[in-house]
Amino acid sequence: MPIEEITQKVSDRYAKAASTGEQMCCPTSYDFADLKSFIPEEVLKISYGCGTPAGLNTVRAGETVLDIGSGGGIDCFEASRLVGPSGHIIGIDMTDTMLEIASKNAPIVAANLGYASPNVEFRKGMAEAMPVNDDTIDLIISNCVINLAPDKRKVFREMFRVAKRGGRFTISDIVSDQTVPQYLVHDAEKWGDCLSGALTLADYMTGMTEAGFLGIHLTKFSPWQVIDGIHFFSVTLTGYKLPTPSSAPTVRYATLRGPFSRIVDERGTGYQRGIPQPVGADLALLLSQPPLAPYFVLSQEPLWFDREDTRWTSVLPEQAPCIWRGHFALLAGPFLEVADDDAHVYRRGEPLEICSKTLHVLEADDYAPHFAIINRASQPVGGEAVHCSPTGGCC
Repeated sequence: MPIEEITQKVSDRYAKAASTGEQMCCPTSYDFADLKSFIPEEVLKISYGCGTPAGLNTVRAGETVLDIGSGGGIDCFEASRLVGPSGHIIGIDMTDTMLEIASKNAPIVAANLGYASPNVEFRKGMAEAMPVNDDTIDLIISNCVINLAPDKRKVFREMFRVAKRGGRFTISDIVSDQTVPQYLVHDAEKWGDCLSGALTLADYMTGMTEAGFLGIHLTKFSPWQVIDGIHFFSVTLTGYKLPTPSSAPTVRYATLRGPFSRIVDERGTGYQRGIPQPVGADLALLLSQPPLAPYFVLSQEPLWFDREDTRWTSVLPEQAPCIWRGHFALLAGPFLEVADDDAHVYRRGEPLEICSKTLHVLEADDYAPHFAIINRASQPVGGEAVHCSPTGGCC
């Protein structure tokens, strides 16, 4: 379908839903009991999404927040409460019906919050061409919208353009474990269902990195639907537009602590656990970001350490038989590639079949935040425990 036709069909679908109250799209976890205290019912009943990007402690007082595909305004209004009266919220949407409802309710929400005037404004616009100035946004949020855009890489570039240096995004969206086939891509109804336009997790995260964002990592994961063997799931991702590096770097080396035995960062630099790696100012800045900092020791002089050192971390697999139950792991951390202590190599967004023993490792606290786990088995698996090597190891 031509891009214009996709865009019009999606807009018409959501305009109709706003008028009829049809429930659409994806799983959410809004606390409606809380939101009802200041957001009108007219907004709540047309709130669609696959996460709660404004409610994950990502919004800070006084910030300027942009919501891509703001719909009836629920995430804008929740962000409005969190930034306080000194903050500013911009919502952009392409559907007139949604914009009308959101704009009408903005003064009501402001009054309910005790603000002298609304700190939220709504603008008509496309995600691929946002009516927002360069380098003006502290935080970008979006809730199950980018999958509806025909040209997602253009959306990612627009996000990077409007974000301030040191800015960030937290967005919820639907992705898939494999490429959506053409018969679904050309199904107009399934575009509105957040299915046809879904990218694979690998393509989604790669597109954001190519746009310039770094430190991209998983905040939340939830399975949704399986259609013709394709797994669609909700992810909430956070990433950063790094600030300008200091002209006087205080870090010259980075030593990987673990639990991974080896990683490759988003700039393509490799690290072996316990071995210092020379880094420049850009890499030091990247490795000091919240999702990466716990896994490295940054220093002015090279530091080596081994498994006897308290800074060394690992999650060793059990040396025991295992069972194959249909589980696949998708790396969604701020790394392009990682290796564990059982010779598995995980590449970002690419499903890798794992056995019960490896699943147990990936469920450990140090590993779990970086992986989405799906099960492709269509029925319960009855296989017996197996040994995979002469020494009794497995997987």
